[in-house]
Amino acid sequence: DEEMLPKVVEVIVQSHDPVISLDTRNTEALKRSVSLCTKPPIINYLSLEEQNAEEILSLCRNNQCWLIIRALRGIIPTSLEGKMQVLEELIEMSNAADIPNVRLFADPSVVHIGRGMGQDHIASSHECILALKEMVDPPINTIAWISNVSAGLNKNLKSRVDSTFMTYMAGAGLDAAIVDVLDTEIMKTVYLIRSFRDEIIFSEADLEGVG
Repeated sequence: DEEMLPKVVEVIVQSHDPVISLDTRNTEALKRSVSLCTKPPIINYLSLEEQNAEEILSLCRNNQCWLIIRALRGIIPTSLEGKMQVLEELIEMSNAADIPNVRLFADPSVVHIGRGMGQDHIASSHECILALKEMVDPPINTIAWISNVSAGLNKNLKSRVDSTFMTYMAGAGLDAAIVDVLDTEIMKTVYLIRSFRDEIIFSEADLEGVG
């Protein structure tokens, strides 16, 4: 990661210059990659099982990075209460490091629907987004790894499951999502959600052209 991630970031910045999401547990790779970004990146992620939490928080504070905080402490909590407890601790840690809620994305941690208690996790993740929207002040952003819900399923089912789950979570107020941008069905769903929220102007031609 220390060599490869910075190289990838450099190529992307030179060709497109988007806001980049950096996903690695290697702190040195993060430091090198952040220094190459022309726009503050999204750091994915901080949980309560990190050994180098202070380094990650310092990196985010000093570079005005966005930070995803994930409901994870050894295991992924199944209940709403468990998810909220972890996220509340992470919010406190971030705020104490001078990272405001406006730069945080709370992730309830989505698991596979076909996994043992997958459906319980999905229901509590939906409830978690609702609770974060209602209870956290100042407001915090929310995010979910949508495509993780269909991991392990037949390939023919993945797009339908992901797009339906995306709609389900959007109804709770989800702000952002980690999705497969090459999946036409999920990208059409994203387009429609943004249209229904009046974030973009709907066009039949644009919808047909997605993907």
